[in-house]
Amino acid sequence: MDKKRVAVPLVCHGHSRPVVDLFYSPVTPDGFFLISASKDSSPMLRNGETGDWIGTFEGHKGAVWSCCLDTNALRAASGSADFTAKVWDALTGDELHSFEHKHIVRSCAFSVDTRLLLTGGVEKVLRIFDLSRPDAPPREVDKSPGSVRTVAWLHSDQTILSSCTDMGGVRLWDVRSGKIVQTLETKSSVTSAEVSQDGRYITTCDGSMVTFWDANHFGLVKSYNMPCTVESASLEPKYGNKFIVGGEDMWIHVYDFHTGDEIVCNKGHHGPVHCVRFSPGGESYASGSEDGTIRIWQTGPLSHYENEGFTENGSIRKVKVTAEEVSLKVEGFHISDDGKAKGKEEAGKD
Repeated sequence: MDKKRVAVPLVCHGHSRPVVDLFYSPVTPDGFFLISASKDSSPMLRNGETGDWIGTFEGHKGAVWSCCLDTNALRAASGSADFTAKVWDALTGDELHSFEHKHIVRSCAFSVDTRLLLTGGVEKVLRIFDLSRPDAPPREVDKSPGSVRTVAWLHSDQTILSSCTDMGGVRLWDVRSGKIVQTLETKSSVTSAEVSQDGRYITTCDGSMVTFWDANHFGLVKSYNMPCTVESASLEPKYGNKFIVGGEDMWIHVYDFHTGDEIVCNKGHHGPVHCVRFSPGGESYASGSEDGTIRIWQTGPLSHYENEGFTENGSIRKVKVTAEEVSLKVEGFHISDDGKAKGKEEAGKD
């Protein structure tokens, strides 16, 4: 009987409690990086490609719920249950700033220009800290209708996105006026909201639904009902042709963006999956779980050479060739002196 090939991820140990947030930096001259937040109070920085541990940011006195890196991966930020958001030097691990809040900080995000840090949490207040004037009081955006779960920037830092733990919907705030300009309606509270790398889509999770919204006109693009409660989803950044989902069933599902068909199901975690994110080039993706581990998965099965194209309706078409078939094909060719490949029969005529 032919054995089913199983994807083997890179397993990153180090956290002693559940991993609740993951964030990839953009590609920098030094590569790209992955930061993780955990209830163990110690965010960790890793090489985004290999998963190798680089360092741990030490200083929080409570669970860390959120983490992020700035555009150049030179600074990190984290939001914690110790009522602080901290900014760190990502090269040395030193704490640069600690911003006091009056309650748990659930989410934080650097602006694209790296000058500002946005925070939100149980206080129901969105704050914008000017990192060039860290001692100045933050700007407070109009009061959120509920406890803030996620925050993000979009439209070149002109708009803020937020969701709440105790009510449905994603709210979009105009930074200049500080007012809500649009609400994307969802049935349940949104546990994950990601702005795509090209700024075209907002990907949200609520209950068992994964929804894609037009980030510029705020219309509904696609919505898929998953087989279980999901906590996090991420859209492939390069082609936008697939998305990943993690949730209560402990598996990492890969789906076709255009049809909603499942492409791959990766098993390995021993607890619910709290966060999933694609790497900036889309060649791999990471998952963080209640089991305290991070797993980095290759986008394409390692046992196959895959060629992805599109059918007429826009769905993914795959041509799968096993490694054995590839080796046979390679053996069947001979490279002539002029650098051109010839079949064996043709090569024998020379």
